[in-house]
Amino acid sequence: MKFHTISAVLLSALSLFICAPVHSQTEPQSSNPSASAPGGMSGMDMGSTDHGDVDSAATNTANDAMSSMHMDMGPHMYMTALRPPNQADEDRAAQIVTTVRQSIEKYKDYHAALADGFKIFGPNVPQAQYHFTNYANALKAQFVFDPTHPTSLLYKKTADGYELVGAMFTAPRSYTEDQLNQRVPLSVARWHQHVNLCFPPRGETISQANWKEFGLRGSIATEQACAEAGGRWHAVVLNWMVHVYPFEADPSKVWAH
Repeated sequence: MKFHTISAVLLSALSLFICAPVHSQTEPQSSNPSASAPGGMSGMDMGSTDHGDVDSAATNTANDAMSSMHMDMGPHMYMTALRPPNQADEDRAAQIVTTVRQSIEKYKDYHAALADGFKIFGPNVPQAQYHFTNYANALKAQFVFDPTHPTSLLYKKTADGYELVGAMFTAPRSYTEDQLNQRVPLSVARWHQHVNLCFPPRGETISQANWKEFGLRGSIATEQACAEAGGRWHAVVLNWMVHVYPFEADPSKVWAH
């Protein structure tokens, strides 16, 4: 079970690189609830995806994959809707923010993050935010929510290094929205997931694939269109994700996406 989970995490990171070459990164603009019905997000096994046709050179740079995670992906992004606000949720969310802020304070020195096992994804790719991901924390998040151990730390590039701005937490991709709500209240934060992905036909290398059609920014967003293009359809890839920016002075920006 443990080995399978670790393998799934690694394959997930690799799958992002396979999905789309990246040149820049912007924040997603809006949710698309119609992109995937909840029942269609019950957990695709990434282990069933054949990665044997990937260029070896591309595989060696798979860490660049994470730079594509939070672009404006239209029908390839599903975001939970905000639930009605209530005081209990606001109090619980505030406590999470306090815990996160105290826990990641030491990582304002990004060298400390590297020393604690966080890995920079796409350090040479220009990005609005850089994800420093800890796979041990990602594994733990498959079983329990721990606000002291984020899956990723979020940084902005500076002239002499990186500035810590926030953290990202993950949850199993099979989770229902009620289960997500138990981790971070949906009246305060919006979790997101990458959906409706069409991978290139088996046998095509990254350089051969038509990335205007396939991948995270591709035009193909339905199973029928994917089949017609000879691609490999996946209703959902990767786990649920949520961002928190605990150092923001404006409360409206703490859980902003």
